[in-house]
Amino acid sequence: MFLGAQGFADAAPKGTVTKRHMHRVMHRLGVIQLDSVPVVIRTQYLPFHARLGPYDPELFDRVAYRGTSWFEAWSHEASVLPVGLEPQFRWMRERARQGATWKGLYEVAEREPEYVQAVLDEVRERGAVTGGTLSDPRPVERDGSGWWHRSLGVLALDWLFRIGELGIRRQGNFEKVFSPLDSIVPAEVLSTPTPTEDDAISELIVRSVQSLGVGTAEDVADYYRLPIRDVRRLLPDVVESGRIQDALVAGWSKPAYVDPDVSTPRAIFGATVLSPFDPIVWKRDRAERIWNFEYRIEIYVPEAKRRWGYYVLPIMVDGYLVGRVDVKTDRQGNVLRIKAAHVEAGYHPADVAEQALLAIEHLRQLVGVDDIHIARKGDLASHLRKAQG
Repeated sequence: MFLGAQGFADAAPKGTVTKRHMHRVMHRLGVIQLDSVPVVIRTQYLPFHARLGPYDPELFDRVAYRGTSWFEAWSHEASVLPVGLEPQFRWMRERARQGATWKGLYEVAEREPEYVQAVLDEVRERGAVTGGTLSDPRPVERDGSGWWHRSLGVLALDWLFRIGELGIRRQGNFEKVFSPLDSIVPAEVLSTPTPTEDDAISELIVRSVQSLGVGTAEDVADYYRLPIRDVRRLLPDVVESGRIQDALVAGWSKPAYVDPDVSTPRAIFGATVLSPFDPIVWKRDRAERIWNFEYRIEIYVPEAKRRWGYYVLPIMVDGYLVGRVDVKTDRQGNVLRIKAAHVEAGYHPADVAEQALLAIEHLRQLVGVDDIHIARKGDLASHLRKAQG
């Protein structure tokens, strides 16, 4: 049910991936988490690849940052969402305005209101600015707040984004370009009446359950990073409305909620790698509940203490998480490096190697290098090398 709701049972494109396919995936997922780490490729490109196969990542940039269908907001961390959801996030921006955001941003707004207004006026006058092109960026000295490495101008821009005065598009090396929100989100959306907090959160609860197929209250709250207290308070009313239903899942210790229109595919076919921030695995305890797949990001773990590797991607074959690979795109060497490859307990490496190699080959096509180099580390590695020939 989860994989069907996430689009893995939808027919794969027969030819080139188009904007229509991208919109279909976004309709299923409802939110795409952003991340700037380009060890393999930035994470936002991978959920579409997992569901559609290799495509031109520039297509994502065109739809996300040069169209009017999606917009960036603070949701499941920094995220891209359909513009139709903009009204449902106004309450979150209003809470940020009252201080429910990063402390450093709120302090700048409280301490430097005239400067923040001047930054807003400049963006409105110029139409688009980056932190480095502000006329008065005002470097910030180290002050122990954690924000010393940013200019006051960048903090002001981020604050104005958090409260909904500005929107963000990305350019070049994932650089933020700030513009008035009304130049990014269409007027017909912005003119939509603002829902109450409860109505907005209730709508996002429904959207979360639709994208999850079935989930606990914690799963539902995590999807758009909604306050769990509000979710628990509103869930009974949403159930009573008939838009979601109560459910029990064998093996789960907590009650669940299901989309009444969800379908259960007879089977899921295909092989792919997943982003660390794909909705399939971004809530780690849910992935463990469903697949017994224990997954942690080890970027910040000292190398000697890493269990699996630096930047490890799950491998999904026919709907099962069967292994994981530590991957790095070597642009200079024009090669995709598989630094380690491991199979999950319960699977034999010889049985999954061919499909896992196909998933790696598709990843190679996505990142745009010519070769794959597989190191010898891990119980799946030798079988991948054998399948590679």
